[in-house]
Parts: sequence; structure tokens; C-alpha cells
Amino acid sequence: MRFLMTLWWMVVAVVIGIFSYRNWADVTLALWGPLQADIKLPLLMALMFALGALPVWLVMRGRLWAVKRKLMLAERPVISSPPAPMPTESDSQIAP
Repeated sequence: MRFLMTLWWMVVAVVIGIFSYRNWADVTLALWGPLQADIKLPLLMALMFALGALPVWLVMRGRLWAVKRKLMLAERPVISSPPAPMPTESDSQIAP
């Protein structure tokens, strides 16, 4: 199974490499006002993918943190006060 995962990621890397090689062109981004920026298309796509995946990743990390915190609270031993001592006969007698 490990071999298949390695093979899959190798295929994905080759496809991304071929796509990047064939689309290595400048893209002009119109920023604010007369300001413009030139960036290569594969870099722009990688940046947009990362920006789109960031909120989903942050939500996932937040939920994992909450679940781990709840698990720690649930697994923590319950601390209870020791039981009160039972009264003995000498305690129940009133001293003169």
C-alpha cells in the first residue's frame, strides 16, 4: 500500500511539473491604482490554492484542538473529597 501512495504522489508531481512547464507565462495583476504586478501563472495558482486552503486548515486545527481539550477533561480523574469519618461511641457520649 505504501508503494501505491508513493506512486500516486509521483504521478501528481509529474503532472504538476508538466503543467507548470507548459504554462510558464507572465500574468499581469492589476493592483490598486496604476500599480501592476507580473507573476508566473503556476506561482499564482499555487498561491491561490494555499490562500483557499488556509481557512479550511485553520478550522480543522481548531476543531482538533477542541476535541483534544474535551478528551483531556473527560479522561482527567475525578477528585472527590474523602468521606467524613464515622462517629464512634466515644464521640456520641456527652462529656460531663
